[in-house]
Amino acid sequence: MKSWFMPTADSPVLQWLGLLFLLLVVVVCVGGFIVWLQVGRNQHAKRKRRHRHRRPLNPTLAESGGLPPRRDPNQPPPGP
Repeated sequence: MKSWFMPTADSPVLQWLGLLFLLLVVVVCVGGFIVWLQVGRNQHAKRKRRHRHRRPLNPTLAESGGLPPRRDPNQPPPGP
């Protein structure tokens, strides 16, 4: 019957496994952070700004009701 090898805490195998596990955790965290930044930045850029609809300061003649009535050619232009 074979006995399984149980490494002790100070064995080089466990030290390398611990280091590899730590590096894996760091890579996963940094990669997740980079993906989160890219997704967050893209969603923010795609958002549309909503502006309140404001009436123009100087409406066009069509918006205000059209042109004034025709003036009589014999009447002088209004002045100050």
